[in-house]
Amino acid sequence: MIPNGAHAVLWITEFPMFEFNEDEGRHEAMHHPFTAPNQDDAHANPNDLTNARAIAYDLVYNGVEIGGGSLRIYRRDVQEAVFSAIGLTSEEAENKFGYLMEAFQYGAPPHGGLAFGLDRLVMMLAGARSIRDVIAFPKTANGACLLTEAPGEVSDAQYAELHIKSVAPANEG
Repeated sequence: MIPNGAHAVLWITEFPMFEFNEDEGRHEAMHHPFTAPNQDDAHANPNDLTNARAIAYDLVYNGVEIGGGSLRIYRRDVQEAVFSAIGLTSEEAENKFGYLMEAFQYGAPPHGGLAFGLDRLVMMLAGARSIRDVIAFPKTANGACLLTEAPGEVSDAQYAELHIKSVAPANEG
């Protein structure tokens, strides 16, 4: 445990690019499949990125993640290698992400991002036990909003528009 009044900050930069999903028998991206692989790892084994590290990072304060992000892939060949590592065929990758792959051909700049969880940081600085204690409109543990009473009823017209059929029992009330 971290003593009261202590400030322990950790910057994590060594994440694996992939983890193996035993149930599906394939690798999955640890962060997301658009995270760039570590260049040293990619150059060392360009035909198999499954053991590569990701260029991803988390900022942790007193044991709580308060920020995270990554550098993104900006080259078609690297994106194709990552899709291959997670088991997407060339056809699947083209069907799902062809627009992105085509855009890379025209020259995307290196880019990345970092997002801070200010609500988490405020929770810690306020000494609150739950993030729900410091956010303006917290949801309950089951995802309901006490202010807006969401989730609300869905009309038959909305279901029809989205081509969805509800199998939930009719609401009695």
